[in-house]
Amino acid sequence: MLLNQEEIKAIIPHRDPFILVNAVESMTENTIVAYKYVTGEESFFQGHFPQFPVMPGVLIIEAMAQAMAVLLLGKPEYRGKLGFFGGMDKVRFKRKVVPGDTLRLEVTVNKMRSGVGFATGKAFVGNELAAGAEIICAIGG
Repeated sequence: MLLNQEEIKAIIPHRDPFILVNAVESMTENTIVAYKYVTGEESFFQGHFPQFPVMPGVLIIEAMAQAMAVLLLGKPEYRGKLGFFGGMDKVRFKRKVVPGDTLRLEVTVNKMRSGVGFATGKAFVGNELAAGAEIICAIGG
């Protein structure tokens, strides 16, 4: 892996229980491949759902946004800033994510304009698409 969770924490401000990126496999100028290991110990499983634990879809999208933040805030011009979730479009959920799954997050930044990034994100379990979305991240702070 390119970055472990401690190295990720040096880039983005998220912390337990809300950090949703465990490792980064690769990064280029505009693309990141990162992972969320879904253990079943996450606090959201206590209520979603006690007898049938499923990762909330909105948290899958948040994991994509955090991966995007790692990519952007890792750049020298944005280091030490904050990434704010600016929006999401064309969100689709294709597969449940459950304890024991490894969520592979693939995010490509398509455009940057005045500190606002526009990206396409996909989340996979194995080779199966779990979710996809267009996401926006505003750099500030």
